[in-house]
Amino acid sequence: MMGAPGGRRLVSSDSPFERIYGYSRALVRGDEVLIAGTTGYDYAKMTMPGDVAEQTRNIYATFAEVMKEAGGELADIVRLRTFVIDAADCEPVLRVQGEVFGVIRPTATIIVVSALLKPEMKVEIEAEARLRRPPLSDDYPPAAAASRRDVVTPAS
Repeated sequence: MMGAPGGRRLVSSDSPFERIYGYSRALVRGDEVLIAGTTGYDYAKMTMPGDVAEQTRNIYATFAEVMKEAGGELADIVRLRTFVIDAADCEPVLRVQGEVFGVIRPTATIIVVSALLKPEMKVEIEAEARLRRPPLSDDYPPAAAASRRDVVTPAS
């Protein structure tokens, strides 16, 4: 992670694309983490699996590393934007999303697009996160700050 102007920290996944194309995998500003569109490369091997579900798993593995570097975890992700090139890929991508984020349940959008940067890329996902702050006391958040809309109870 490196510093940047304006109190921002940059997070790199060591993808060669970051250097070539002039962007950061993620930017941390205060408690906000913005994760760039990420594709399914295994950056250690610079290989791309052919299976869209495996590409999605690689993306979420990259997100986990980015969030760790940023001082958080996957549970801090509040929004996902997913782009696929084939509507038939929505189901396998969303199944992996459910495996990873089923309990976390960030807001999410999936969009079918005509193409991504390279033909082997079947899915690209970007994310936004808010780093959680440690509780100030045992009753954090204050009871007065919570509303009924904030309470989710599982169906029985």
